[in-house]
Amino acid sequence: MLIDFIDTLFKVYSWMLIIYILLSWFPVNRYHPAVRLLRDMTEPYLDLFRRFIPPVGMVDFSPIIAFFVLDLIRRGVLSFLSRMLGGY
Repeated sequence: MLIDFIDTLFKVYSWMLIIYILLSWFPVNRYHPAVRLLRDMTEPYLDLFRRFIPPVGMVDFSPIIAFFVLDLIRRGVLSFLSRMLGGY
């Protein structure tokens, strides 16, 4: 049950990243509360990767690496919890 909850949190955060990245392709009101919430929740994580992976032309590849790392963290956390709680 805890493992499912943690997995769901990772999935929700992944969807937040996807939505925020897609919104960056369109002209949106950056001051809308939903957009600000997405920005406040995702930019700190994305900025970790933008420091090391500069954009190539107009394309920012850092979200791809961010998703890859997030999935590795998710797998590690779920594996750890599975071992600690005795199965999944």
